[in-house]
Amino acid sequence: MKETLQIYISNLKAYWVSRSKKQKTIMIGAAALCILLIAAAAILSTRTNLVPLYSNLTPSETGTIKESLDTRGIVSEIADGGTTIKVPEESVDTLKVELAAEGIPKSGSIDYSFFSQNAGIGMTENEFNVLKLEAMQTELANLMKGIEGVNDAKVMINLPAKGIFVNDPSEEASASIVLNTKPGHQFEESQIQALYHLASKSIPNLPTDNIVITNQFFEYFDLKNEQNSSPKSTFAAQHEIKKEIERDVQRQVQNMLGTLMGQDKVVVSVTADIDFTQENREENLVAPVDEENMEGLAISAQKITETFTGNGDAAGGFTPAGGNDEPAGTVAGSYQEIGNSNGDYERIEETINNEVNKIRKEIVESPYKVRDLGIQVMVEPPTADDPASLPQERINDITKILGTVVRTTINKDAAVEEELTDDAIQEKIAVSVQPFNGKVEFPNETSTKIPWWIYAIGGMLLLIIALLIFLFIKARKNHIQEKEIESHALDTVNIPDVNEEHETESTMRRKQLEKMAKEKPEDFAKLLRTWIAED
Repeated sequence: MKETLQIYISNLKAYWVSRSKKQKTIMIGAAALCILLIAAAAILSTRTNLVPLYSNLTPSETGTIKESLDTRGIVSEIADGGTTIKVPEESVDTLKVELAAEGIPKSGSIDYSFFSQNAGIGMTENEFNVLKLEAMQTELANLMKGIEGVNDAKVMINLPAKGIFVNDPSEEASASIVLNTKPGHQFEESQIQALYHLASKSIPNLPTDNIVITNQFFEYFDLKNEQNSSPKSTFAAQHEIKKEIERDVQRQVQNMLGTLMGQDKVVVSVTADIDFTQENREENLVAPVDEENMEGLAISAQKITETFTGNGDAAGGFTPAGGNDEPAGTVAGSYQEIGNSNGDYERIEETINNEVNKIRKEIVESPYKVRDLGIQVMVEPPTADDPASLPQERINDITKILGTVVRTTINKDAAVEEELTDDAIQEKIAVSVQPFNGKVEFPNETSTKIPWWIYAIGGMLLLIIALLIFLFIKARKNHIQEKEIESHALDTVNIPDVNEEHETESTMRRKQLEKMAKEKPEDFAKLLRTWIAED
C-alpha cells in the first residue's frame, strides 16, 4: 500500500514539473475559484436571514423580548441602538402571535385599561389621581405617535389642585412634550397645529399658550397664532426672523472661510437691517398693443368727406348756429369764405377707435426684505504671533467673497434708493487680521497611541521567543541525528554478547532434563533411579 502511494505521488510530481508556468497558474486559479465557490455556497446555505420583529422599542422592552427569545432558543440580534430586535424571517409571524399572547412587549406605561383591570375599593383618592394623570400622559403620547414623523413621545402634564370652595378661580394646566422625531423630517404647520390641539383638547383647562413642544434635538415647535397681533408678539416674530437671516448668512460665510483658513481661524459676525413693511397695492395700466409704434388695435373707423363749389355768398358754407349776426369764423370745425368771388368748400372728418391693453395688477409686497447688511470677519493668521504670515492676496480674496455675499443678499429695490457701488459695499465689510487671545482651548483627548517603549519591549520578547524556538529546534535536530548515528552503528557492527552461552550437547541435555523435571516429575524420578542403579 505504501509503495503504491509513493508511486502515485511520484507520478503527480512528475506531471506537475512537466507543466508550464502558465498551465500551473491556470490550475491553481481554477482550484482556488472552486474552493471560493464552495465556501460561498456553504456560507449562503447556512446563513440566517434576520428581519425586524419589533422596532422603536425602549431598552426595557428590548431586554424583555431578548430574554424571552433566548429561553426559546431562537437566534436574535439587537440593532439601531437597542430599539430594534431582529429574528429569522420564517419565525416572525409565529413569534408575534406567541409574544402577544404572553403580553410581550410590556411598556410599563399606565393607560385607561389599567382601571378596568385593577379597579378596587381600597384605592385612595390620591392614588387614583396619580394613576389618572399617568394614564392621561400615556394616552396623549400614544395620540401624538400617530402623527407622521413622530417615533415616540414623552408627555409631562401639570394639573392644578382644585380649590376647596366653588367660587375659587380655577387655575390653568400646563404641559411639556418631548418628541422623538425622525431625522430630517420637516413638520408642516398643519402638523404642528395638530400637536398643539391634541394636547389642548385632551387636557381640561389647558390653553395652547401653556404648551411647550420640543424634539430630542432641543428644537422648539412654536404655534403661529395669526389672531394674536399684540406688539410683543409682533416684535418677537420680527426679531426671530432677523436673527434667522443673520444666522443663515453667518453660517454660510463661516463654512466657506473655515474651509479656506480653518474652522478655528475665523470668527464671523453678521448684522442685518430687515424691512418688515408689507405693501398691498393695485395697479391699473394701459399699454399699446404695438409698443414699437405706440399704436393700438383699430376695431372701428369712420371717414366723412364733404365738398361744395359755388359762386358768391353761397360759397361760405352753412350758416352758424348763432345766426348771421355772429362774427364770421366763430363756428369750430367749419371753413368759411365770404366774398363775391367763386369759392370752394371741403370738410374731411376721420374717426378711428383703437383697442389698447388694459392691465390690472394686485400686488402684495413681501414684508421681509434685507435693506442693509454688514459682515465683520476676524481672521487669525497661520502663525498667530505674525500677522504678516497672512498674505495680502488672501485678505483681498476674503474681501471679494464678502462683497459678493453682500451684493446678492441686499434686496434690489433697497439698492436702487442707495446705489450699491463698490465703495458702498466696502463700507459694509470689515476684515480684521489678528491673533485670537480669547480662544477657548479644550483639553486634549486621551491619546490612544501606543508608547515607543512598549514596541521595544514587544520586539525584545519576540526576539527572545524566536531565539528559544531556534535553540529548541536545533537541539531536537541534534538529538535526532545522534539517534540515527547510534542506530546506524548498531546495524553495521554486530558484536556478539560475551555472556551469551554457546549451544552444546551437554547444555541441550541439561535443558531437556530441566523441562522433564518440571513437566513429568515421576518419569524424571524413575530416570534418576535407573542412573543410580547403573552406577
